[in-house]
Amino acid sequence: MSRSSIKTAIENLRLITAESLFRRCLLMLCLMTVSGCDREAENVAYDTVLGPPIVSSSLVGRWQVINYWATWCGPCITEIPELNELAEDRADSLVVLGVDFDAPAAPAVARASIEKMGIDFPVLASDPSARWGLSMPEVLPTTVLINPKGELHQILVGPQTKTSILGAMVARSISSE
Repeated sequence: MSRSSIKTAIENLRLITAESLFRRCLLMLCLMTVSGCDREAENVAYDTVLGPPIVSSSLVGRWQVINYWATWCGPCITEIPELNELAEDRADSLVVLGVDFDAPAAPAVARASIEKMGIDFPVLASDPSARWGLSMPEVLPTTVLINPKGELHQILVGPQTKTSILGAMVARSISSE
């Protein structure tokens, strides 16, 4: 083998090595980007009508009680004090979130609805139901229970009490084990 052939072979080897290194770096960059997207998607912020956004990572390990209500719904008006009590008494293990069925676009109207109902728990600025493959409920009030793993647990239709919600959490958890 001539000296120029050896030199050409070494240059080709360097090019192949550089190309392989470039491909590996590109693959690592893609994997890092994708894994970063997963973390971002898991840490979604839910805007609230009043107060700061709720970051989904703060909900991990806690039950989510998502209640759909409207100011014109009599049973909704009746159950709000129960939900307020549940939110206050069980703040360490669950979070109650409200969704105004009428979703007023004007912030002043949304705030007035919350005040009229006497709601003490956070009310979301938009409906989160699509996250669990659900659509907006057709019957009010409707309460969606999300377990501490972030999975849909149960949908309760009609007015609820603190006791009925806690019972639904326990009964369904026992039966699914």
